[in-house]
Amino acid sequence: MRQIVLDTETTGLDPAKGHRVIEIGLVEIKNRRRTGERFHQYLNPDRDSEPGALEKHGLTPVFLADKPRFAEVVDRFLAFVDGAELIIHNAAFDLGFLNHELSLQGRPPLSSCCPGVIDTLMLAREMHPGKRNTLDALCERYGVNNAHRTFHGALLDAELLGDVYLAMTRGQEALLTESVPVPGPGAPRTHHATGKPSIIRYATVDEIDLHLQLLEKIDQASKGACVWKHGPPVPKAET
Repeated sequence: MRQIVLDTETTGLDPAKGHRVIEIGLVEIKNRRRTGERFHQYLNPDRDSEPGALEKHGLTPVFLADKPRFAEVVDRFLAFVDGAELIIHNAAFDLGFLNHELSLQGRPPLSSCCPGVIDTLMLAREMHPGKRNTLDALCERYGVNNAHRTFHGALLDAELLGDVYLAMTRGQEALLTESVPVPGPGAPRTHHATGKPSIIRYATVDEIDLHLQLLEKIDQASKGACVWKHGPPVPKAET
């Protein structure tokens, strides 16, 4: 399975207000392993960055003045991501900007060449409700060294996010490497994973509460004989 970790830096927060992409960083993962293949490009946006954005990424107009424009790199960019599942932290932001840049070139959105998107911010919120789930917070939580992250940078952040994503979903690794016995006569057969890990979907707080309510009803109707309630403890919903 081929995945691309993607991050961008921009001149501001809203492409509808004329803000543009000024840096793209892509990191390739195949079968849950970093391949070493990367795509990195600074871009000339033909405008200044907002003060708040400049404070975060530090990419000045002077630095970007001699860089290519998006139209000059769009083919290489699309060739790199073609057919891959994208991994993005706060996907709506990056996709909004990149799809806007593509539309300015008369190109279809990224969904036309990428089969799916994993939003690690949404995944982190499901796994760690009520906690900070910025990239820095996740690096600290999963032991990913980000000491060298003094500015936001698209390639550096994509590399950090790749490590964070692999740590967050570590349980899927066995699905790609282990053989699973299949019952049958004679010598046991094995089924080898073909490279597509299962999608992990975590129960929401509301779903856990509904589950507990259902178990309580079953327990009352069976006069305390609900094995699901009195067996292994059910995780309580976090508030």
